[in-house]
Amino acid sequence: MKQEYDQPLSLPPFKGRIKTSYNHPLFVQAISDCSRLLSDQDTEILLDRRNRVGVVVLAQEDAREVDIVIKEFRSRGVNLFKSLFLRGKAFKSWRGAVALVERGIETPPPVAYLEKRKGLFLDQSFFLAERVGGVEEIRFLFPKLPPSELRQLLISLSQHLSTCHKKGILHRDLSDGNILVKKDKSGEFRFYLIDTNRIRIRIKKRIGPLSGVKNLIRLGVPLDFQRFFLQHYLGATQVKRFHWFWYRINKTSYTQFVELKKKLRLRQLAQKLKIQ
Repeated sequence: MKQEYDQPLSLPPFKGRIKTSYNHPLFVQAISDCSRLLSDQDTEILLDRRNRVGVVVLAQEDAREVDIVIKEFRSRGVNLFKSLFLRGKAFKSWRGAVALVERGIETPPPVAYLEKRKGLFLDQSFFLAERVGGVEEIRFLFPKLPPSELRQLLISLSQHLSTCHKKGILHRDLSDGNILVKKDKSGEFRFYLIDTNRIRIRIKKRIGPLSGVKNLIRLGVPLDFQRFFLQHYLGATQVKRFHWFWYRINKTSYTQFVELKKKLRLRQLAQKLKIQ
């Protein structure tokens, strides 16, 4: 990570890093107790399940107010045990987001991350980013756009993801909920990757076509448009039979796995047992 983008941050008992432009006393003091910020009655809570996500309004050094998204990663169950050996999700979110910024791929600008350990275990951790206005999850656009506009969205999305893969960026949870989209003033679609703790970077190595195609299977592209989407991702006049088979077999397997999890209610069971 480039030193000019971020600096070490120490707020005992928390440690982390902070974007250089935010590293001033007023802002640092404001984020010294993220738990309190998320519990404040004025905080807009976006999610409160396995993790907690909220939006707070904080002042910058020039008194300009900024909407900051705070994501709290709750440490329990398997994740608590894993923290003995692995870096926490707040750090991974920071590392992934900064890597995207450095490679010119848009993501909500990362602001800071904070971690507190109790003994050897990770006790609390937070990831902070700027809120991007006017965006929505791409999952809401797939079913409601007319065919002509949906095609344009899929062309733009396929080109964007192809660029990510050529730059060695692999999002291991590339689902509809982890891509935010909006139109800019010129009418072009802009995409923002979130949940950046699942980002993996291959230094000086692009993602191959088979790995790239498999990476697309979690996206809810309507069935009638999947071949069209794949064609533009691959930059081909037509999709090779093997690539289409590879995409469909992996997508079908993934869909069946998700349906099985729902039937068995594995996520609910894991939460009750505090495994997740």
